[in-house]
Amino acid sequence: MKEEAIPILRVADAAASVAWYTRLGFVREWEHRFEPGFPAFVSIARGDVRLFLSEHTGDARPDTLVYLRVADVDGPAREFGVAVEEAPWGREVHLTDPDGNRLRVGVPGEG
Repeated sequence: MKEEAIPILRVADAAASVAWYTRLGFVREWEHRFEPGFPAFVSIARGDVRLFLSEHTGDARPDTLVYLRVADVDGPAREFGVAVEEAPWGREVHLTDPDGNRLRVGVPGEG
């Protein structure tokens, strides 16, 4: 088993959030609810990168920031209609999901 850290993001509507994250190349792995109608806890993945999306109030705070390092930042920039910013550490875009969680998606610089 590979060890990993998985950020948990607070979301109001897991299905809507999964749809938004598919635009970044994530796919839904699984969903858990203690009973029908209860809050959802969903795992999404993009290659080896995994995020948990939780409708449970106490699991995470809104307005979380996650940095996602990718091989190509131009694709997400086109998908979301945002400009790629040049920074000393690389090229990146700044995105905000439907629940106010912030993502910086970037590629490392040459130096």
